[in-house]
This record gives sequence, C-alpha cells and structure tokens, in this order.
Amino acid sequence: MLSFLGRRLLQLIPTLFFVSLIIFSLQQLLPGDPALVMAGEERDPDVIEQIRKQYRLDQPVPIQYVYWVKGVLSGDLGESMRIKVKVRDLVVEKLPVTIQLASMAIVIALAIGITAGVLSAVLKDTVWDYAANVFALWGRSTPTFWLGIMMIFLFSVQLGWLPASGYVRPSEDFWGSIASTIMPAFVLGNVGAAVLMRHTRGAMLDALQSDYVRTARAKGLFERAVVLKHAMRNALTPVITLGALELGELLSGAVLTEQIFSIPGFGKLIVDSVFNRDYAVVQGVVLVTATVYITLNLLADIAYVLVNPRLRS
Repeated sequence: MLSFLGRRLLQLIPTLFFVSLIIFSLQQLLPGDPALVMAGEERDPDVIEQIRKQYRLDQPVPIQYVYWVKGVLSGDLGESMRIKVKVRDLVVEKLPVTIQLASMAIVIALAIGITAGVLSAVLKDTVWDYAANVFALWGRSTPTFWLGIMMIFLFSVQLGWLPASGYVRPSEDFWGSIASTIMPAFVLGNVGAAVLMRHTRGAMLDALQSDYVRTARAKGLFERAVVLKHAMRNALTPVITLGALELGELLSGAVLTEQIFSIPGFGKLIVDSVFNRDYAVVQGVVLVTATVYITLNLLADIAYVLVNPRLRS
C-alpha cells in the first residue's frame, strides 16, 4: 500500500508541472493587453510602461513562467491586476463557497443516483426500472440553465419558499445558507445523479449475476442481506472513482449555475477574471482547481484499493 501511494505521489509532480505549463501557455492566447486595460481610458505611455515592469509583462514569456512558478512554490499566486488583492486571498474567500455548493450537490447526486441504480437493478424490467432509466435520460439531457430558471420560477416566484439568488455564509445564518444553495446544488446534483444511476445499475446487474451472490442465496440468506451486504458492496467499488471525478468537476466551478443564482464561487470568479483580462487570477484559480481535481483522483485510487482487497497485491 505504501509503495502504491509513493508511486502515485511521484506521478503528481510531472502532472502538476505539465498542468502549470498548459495553464500559463493558454493564458497567453487570451486576446487583449492587460496593461492597456489597467491603464484606463487615457492610456498614458509612462503608466503603461510602469505596469508592464511591475507585472513583468515586458519580460519574455519563459521568464514570466519561471517567476510565476517560483511564486506558486512559495505560496504566492500573484496579485489581481484589477482590484489589487492577492490571488491567494481571493481563493481563500471563494473556495469555501464552491466547496459548500459542490458538497451539497455530490450528496444529492449520491443519494439519488445510487438509490435509483440499486432499485433499477434489483427490480429489473419493472416500472421502477423504466422510471429510473427515464430519470437518467432526463438528467443527462436537461440543460442546467433551463432547470435553474424553472426552479427559480417555481420555488421562488410562485411558491416563495426559497430565495431566487444570492448567497448567505453558514457562519451568518446556517439555515439561510442552506436555503440559498439548495436549488443550485440540486441543479448540479441532478446531472451527477443521472451518471451515477447508470453506472450503479450496470455494476449491480453484474454483481447480482455473480457466483458469490448465487452462493449467498443458496445458503438461504434473506434477499435484503444478499443485495446490501454482498452485491451492493462490490458493485459500488467503481462508483467511488466516478464519484470523485464528479466532485472534481463540481469543484472546478459550475459557471452557468453560479451565474444564474449569483453564487460568488470559483465559476463566477473565473468568468469575471477572463472578461477583465486579470491574468493572475485566472492562472491561480485554474491551477488550484486542477490541483484539487488531481488530488481527488489520488484519493479515489486509494479508496478503491482500500475497498477492494484484491487490488492490494
């Protein structure tokens, strides 16, 4: 187990290096000159020159990359060119919002997707199986922006149960925070639930036809014990990896959903930064997102090995 973990950690180093290289390179393809944007309407040549020197925009791209990587390794992600705030402080401010939203969404996705997948496999070719498959098809094909607008219209405008937009921190009002994030969390979790349902159903069908399940039934065990203790435990092993990937996608920032519900998370931050050509913020947010995604993949691999003893050798 320790050797496996060591190998996976060593693989992270070149992965993060190439990710940082891609992030910095693609950033240079954005149209416009940030120095001209920051200089304002007058665009005094002396001011533009000072901005270029301050942010090393007058240096060759490889030199800029080296300075950026040195800063990242020391914990300095740079400074926002627009609002003069450390990118690290912006990340610390926005990341908890996205973590809360993503955590609620993945809980909804796991609860609905796994439950529907298990029922669909156990009750194969029944009305519950067909209903679960229709739900999965609906979840994958429904645009998130349309579902978000419809939920706002129903639960906020018509019923008045939930706020239409905005965000309340849990430290200020816990239940108010839940109320402000439950609709966007359901919109995001709806897509993940559809994916998890299909994979859970397929894994459960394979498990229910396996030899160890037939042996458990031959021993006279109750069907509930066969399904939950034998079939479901083995069927959910591949779902662990899928759940980690879904959580990584949610943490990367749901741009449309955060824009619709005015949630000040990573998605809204990166959209605003791209429009403002705030290079440092875009680079920092994307790098943090990629690092979190890679870390979640590592944790999924570790959990996969812990759950499945056959992989430990």
